[in-house]
Amino acid sequence: MFTLLALASLVLLGTVPDQSQAIVIYTGWERHALLGSDVRLSCSFFSWRWTSDDVTFSWTYRADGARDSISIFHYTGGVAYVDNKGPFRDRVEFVGNPGRRDGSILLKGLDYHDNGTFTCDAKNPPDIVGRPSSVRLLVFEKVPIQAGVITGAIVGVVLGLLVLVVVIYYLMRFLVARRVFSLSVSKHGKKKKEGSQQRQLWTPPPLTCYPLP
Repeated sequence: MFTLLALASLVLLGTVPDQSQAIVIYTGWERHALLGSDVRLSCSFFSWRWTSDDVTFSWTYRADGARDSISIFHYTGGVAYVDNKGPFRDRVEFVGNPGRRDGSILLKGLDYHDNGTFTCDAKNPPDIVGRPSSVRLLVFEKVPIQAGVITGAIVGVVLGLLVLVVVIYYLMRFLVARRVFSLSVSKHGKKKKEGSQQRQLWTPPPLTCYPLP
C-alpha cells in the first residue's frame, strides 16, 4: 500500500527521482489517541533498491510549542536503540519489520504532554537521500466529535451498501423465479391449447345405414 502511495506521489509530482539514491518516506498525517492508551506510529519507505541489511530508522520528537527536536528511537545494524532518559523513557517499543521496510514504533501510556510532532527518517544504502516524514499526535480524554462523526459516517455507508447488496440480491432472485414461473405456465397453457385443438379437428366417421333384407 505504501509503495502504491509512493508511486502515486511521484506521478503527481511529475518527477521520477534518481534511482541510484531515491528514497521516499511515509508516515500518517495526524493521529488521535485517548489519554492513557497506546498508539502505533507507522513509518515506511519506498526505494528503488532491494532492502539493505544496513537499513536504518530514526524517530525524533518535538513537543507542541518547542523549537528543538529530541531523538527518541534509532534502529541500525539489526539493533533497536530506545530513548532511556527522555520523556518517553520505557514507553517506546519497536514494532516494525525492517525487512518489509517498516519502521513503526509503539508509544505506551499516552499523556497530554505527548502532544507534538514525531518525525521518521529512513536510509536504505545506497539510497540515502530522502525527506523525513512527520506525523502529529493529539491526545484526548475522549474521542473527538469530528473523529466520531467521520467514523460513524463510514460505518453507516458500509452498512448501507451491504443492505443495498442484499436487497438487490433478493430482488434478482424474485425476478428470476417469477420469470421462470411465467415461462412454465405459458408453456403448459400452450400444450393444453394445442391438445384441445387436435381433439376438435378429429371427427368420427359417419354411420352408414343399410336396409334390412
